[in-house]
Amino acid sequence: MTEKQEDRSIISIRHLRKEYPNVTPLRDVSVEIKKGEVISIIGPSGTGKSTLLRCINLLETPTGGEIVVDGVMTTDKKCKVNLVRRKMGMVFQSFNLFAHKTIIENIMMGQVDLLGRSRQESYDRGMELLRTIGLGDKALAYPDELSGGQKQRAAIARTVAMEPEIILFDEPTSALDPTMVGEVLSVIRRLAGQGMTMMIVTHEMKVARDVSTRIFYMDQGEIYEDGTPEQIFEHPKRERTRIFIRQLKVLHVEKISRDFDFPAFMTQLEEFGRRQQLPQRQIYAMQLTAEEVLMQKLLPAAGEAGGMDISLDVEYSERENLAQMRFSYGGAACHPFGTKEDLSGRMIKGMSKEIEHVFADGCNHLTISI
Repeated sequence: MTEKQEDRSIISIRHLRKEYPNVTPLRDVSVEIKKGEVISIIGPSGTGKSTLLRCINLLETPTGGEIVVDGVMTTDKKCKVNLVRRKMGMVFQSFNLFAHKTIIENIMMGQVDLLGRSRQESYDRGMELLRTIGLGDKALAYPDELSGGQKQRAAIARTVAMEPEIILFDEPTSALDPTMVGEVLSVIRRLAGQGMTMMIVTHEMKVARDVSTRIFYMDQGEIYEDGTPEQIFEHPKRERTRIFIRQLKVLHVEKISRDFDFPAFMTQLEEFGRRQQLPQRQIYAMQLTAEEVLMQKLLPAAGEAGGMDISLDVEYSERENLAQMRFSYGGAACHPFGTKEDLSGRMIKGMSKEIEHVFADGCNHLTISI
């Protein structure tokens, strides 16, 4: 009985290792990837995520182990690498478009040179793809006339035009402004819906959660945990995965004082919001809340009281679409927005969904839900 088409492994990796003189990003990676799977690869920086992709399409030569792509052992010295690479498209964070050619020429080149299509056929296919991603009117533009999001969409169209069986994405949104990220993610979602086999190295946890059928959490030079998005994000089994996922969801700042670098914290808070794919208005509300609570209420009171410990935890719940800011501070029981109605209080109450104050064991806990 033949193996079902959808159950077969399109990529098999066995004991893959990659060493450089001073570092070993991949120590021992073994995994099977089925046709039609969409795999997001997440993890701390420097844990071999991009190296894994570059070894799969042989932009990097593995130090040891085997890689089999669609039945062909690519790590065999006799392998015809260019033929195997035609099965795999690669989308880079830096777009890699030819600056001296128009967008449609960028998309036509590979079709003409490698697939042997006529210029007319290549043009028609290129225009079809550009229209599906909203760039039909940019066909004759040059790359430097496009925004970052438009460039990346064009780069994806160029890859899809080559009709690969697998697309590898290496941080496809990391070079983009937050407003442009959604443009690219919508194209990736469309490809996922069409059954394309994809591997995506990403820091965008929302796309990892929404698009993927499977998540690889990489750490210590290996695939440390492998599971569904729900398992990895909601019920991770291993300790390093739990720590990483909690750090994604929670921003903790302690020992906030009058010497606190508030501008740097505001940048940190915005980056946290962007990682959660929060709308800009919600990020702004979080920043304004932090400013009113800390700068207008708690820090002035701390100065009058001769100093008190202040800490802040910001946590986002995707299920409830709710950001909670928990301010903890010492001293006597004190609700900054309790009975006195002032400008800060009106602003906070207008932006928040709920304000709760609890005093327990000599510590105040102020929770503001946004």
